[in-house]
Amino acid sequence: MRDLGAGFSYLIKGQRWVARHGRWFGFGLIPGLITLVVYAGALIGLGYGADDLVAWATPFADDWSSPWLGLLRTTLTVLVFALGLFLAVITFTAVTLLVGQPFYESLSEEVDRTEGGEVPESGLPLWRELWISARDSIRILVRVTLYAVLLFALGFIPVVGQTVVPVIGFCVTGYFLAEELTAVALQRRGMVLADRLVLLRGRRMLILGFGVPLGLAFLVPFVAVFLMPGAVAGATLLARDLVAPPADDGDGDEDQSPSPYSVNTD
Repeated sequence: MRDLGAGFSYLIKGQRWVARHGRWFGFGLIPGLITLVVYAGALIGLGYGADDLVAWATPFADDWSSPWLGLLRTTLTVLVFALGLFLAVITFTAVTLLVGQPFYESLSEEVDRTEGGEVPESGLPLWRELWISARDSIRILVRVTLYAVLLFALGFIPVVGQTVVPVIGFCVTGYFLAEELTAVALQRRGMVLADRLVLLRGRRMLILGFGVPLGLAFLVPFVAVFLMPGAVAGATLLARDLVAPPADDGDGDEDQSPSPYSVNTD
């Protein structure tokens, strides 16, 4: 439970950081606003065209009598729009991070700079960073999709499907949301996706404490846009502590015992 609270505290610290650095808050809003406009346009287009899409996909029902024709196509139209909305929710963060790679890299570097210590830089050209981010986002999306299919199937189990499964679903969403956000800072430290996942698995409760509340907040329309700059700042603060070197043991020598945060980045 202590790690859950500690994870949530990083989320609060990140929002406080951008509140103290208003220029960076505005700077960090730009990618989210761009993505929001694109997604809103796509959803509006889907809303206008979903019924035509369903009618095109169900020619076999053209001769059905009322009310069955209307019932079928109305139900399918609602399902198509609901699917589009679901895909928008689960991909919004990944797309925003991809669009905002240069913005969030700069924001994350500024957090490192103001907090003191090393300010790592990837040293990679922008196109290479965008390629790595896109590739890793697709890999994460595949994992999330597999979990979603499994949880959807488990959702038909009486009682468990309506209680335990939704909780697990929010935990999965929060965990991978935290992975995508901490990736901004950890990629600058030379960590590939496999090593990042090992690092995060070592502190699951800490990661869930950060990611689950954020995932729940992102369900509220427009909230994701305004929380994203602080989420990136908080994830950077979290990443800094996850890869921090072992603390001094008090006698002038560093503790030589393996750190729970140690990961091979070769």
